[in-house]
Order: sequence, then structure tokens, then C-alpha cells
Amino acid sequence: MASAVDTIETSEDECVPDVEGGDTTDARPDRSTRLPVKTNSKKEMKQPPASSAKTEHRVVAQPYLYNMNYAHVGKCVIINNKNFQGSTEMDTRRGTSKDAQDIQTCFQNLGFQVSIKKDQTCEKIKALLRKVAEEDHSDNACFACVLLSHGEAGCIYGTDGMIEIKDLTTPFRGDRCRSLVGKPKLFFIQACRGQQLDTGIEADAASDSDSEEDETSPKNKIPVEADFLLAYSTVEGYYAWRNEQHGSWFIQSLSKVLTEHGRQLEIMQILTRVNFMVATGYESEQADPYYNNKKQMPCITSMLTKELYFQT
Repeated sequence: MASAVDTIETSEDECVPDVEGGDTTDARPDRSTRLPVKTNSKKEMKQPPASSAKTEHRVVAQPYLYNMNYAHVGKCVIINNKNFQGSTEMDTRRGTSKDAQDIQTCFQNLGFQVSIKKDQTCEKIKALLRKVAEEDHSDNACFACVLLSHGEAGCIYGTDGMIEIKDLTTPFRGDRCRSLVGKPKLFFIQACRGQQLDTGIEADAASDSDSEEDETSPKNKIPVEADFLLAYSTVEGYYAWRNEQHGSWFIQSLSKVLTEHGRQLEIMQILTRVNFMVATGYESEQADPYYNNKKQMPCITSMLTKELYFQT
């Protein structure tokens, strides 16, 4: 029997991309020191370089692979907050409908059972994820959650205020959600994490360094915080950018890589390519020079203990 989160909520608002304007940030506007600047130009944001369609081959060892041989890949919950209460002083997140639509398609194509919830308060977000964590995931290989909202350091916005991201991941810990013990729990977070702007730096070349990890002997117990992955749209302390017509830089890059390589590449390879696309393929275009020509660097926090390939 389908649970409450299995129903995909759709509306005209979510199916039709917003087309209001250019690049903007997913944080409270700094109105104390900056004056709003109006512009009639609707510049297209710089698109990331096209990725190669070449098929990659990797040598993998079975003991270091997550088992995906389950009846279902898993559930994917998308929380898409576009409109906010006036008390939050948060602007409408135009462009987020395209993000939600595109990332929904990606996870459905990977075999996930996807549900979308829009404009959720803090309590509704917490209650929703607690309910999902209490469900039986025994027949699922993993769990995924996509959070689209405004944010600050360590927090994400419900429509009525802030909630700590830790409060959203805790219900899925190994001691809270037994049916997901030893399975990947993935959180993709499109939100600002501060109000710093990344101006970028000119570089001729980057040096590569390879390091080998030491093998560890197996243990009888695993940490309760194991097997989480949090993929943030930006480094802590910085703005995250979203184009009001095309969607956010991070989610659009993630959607592109998942579409092209989601069944071939390992999750860290996927997210590293996303990092590259956002870091090198985008730059803000605004009439206000304070916000113009800015960059963004996504951030991966991984507690995964094995390699994750979505193909079964």
C-alpha cells in the first residue's frame, strides 16, 4: 500500500518553469547595505561545457560496493519551497519549479519512487521526514532527499522560518531507522550557506595529486552516522546561485550528469563532475556590480563506507 509520501504533488506552478529574470541567490537579501537594482536585460547565464558521451570503465571490488540488489532502488523525497511567509523576509524562489521538475525526472529514470512536496513549513518538513524514516525500507537499496529552499549556515528555510539540517538527517541515523542501516542515505541541498560572495581567481593550471587509502579491517558494528552523503550547492559561508529562468546552477548540473552518466559512474564521480561543471561553467550576470561575475563551489560531505552505483 502506498504511503502518504508516495503521491506526487503537481501543480501548474511546478510544471511550468519561471521566467522572471536572471541570476539570484538563495538567501535573505542584504537590504541593509545594498539598494535593489532593476534591470530590463534578461541575459542567459553561461552554460557549462558539454560533457563527453564516452563510456568509462572502472575496476571495482565487490566488498567495497553497496548492495543494490533489492526489490526497489528506494524512495526519493523532494521538498520544493518557492513561496515564503513575510516574516521570514525571504524572496520568492523563481526558477525552482524547473529544478524540481528536472531532478524528479532524473531520479525516476534511475528507478526511485519519487514524491514532491511544495511550500512546506518547518514542522511539516520535520514531520514528513520523520514519517519516511519510520517506514519499512527493507526492500529498498537506499534513500534520497532533495531540499530546494533558502538557507543559511547549517540551516534551511521552511516557509515560516529556519530549521537545522541536522534535524532532518537525524531520523535516518542507524539507531533511528533500522531498515536503512548499512544503506546509502543521500541528501542534495540547494540553499545558501551564508552571505559571502566568491569572486573567483584566475588560474593557468591546476595540479593533480593522487593518494591511496589504507585498507581497514571489517568491524562488527558501524557508526550510527555512517552511510550518509550530503551534497551541498555551495561551500559553508557562501551564497548559492539560482537563475530565475533556467534553475539553480547546482541542481541543473546535477540533473545533467545524472541523466548522462547516472547508471555508469560512481556517486563521488558524479558529484565531482557536478563540482567541475558549477565551478567552471557558471558566472553570475547582474546589473549590480557587487553581485556580478561571481562564482560558486559545491561541497560534498560524505560518510559513505562503500562505492555507490545506481545500476542494479
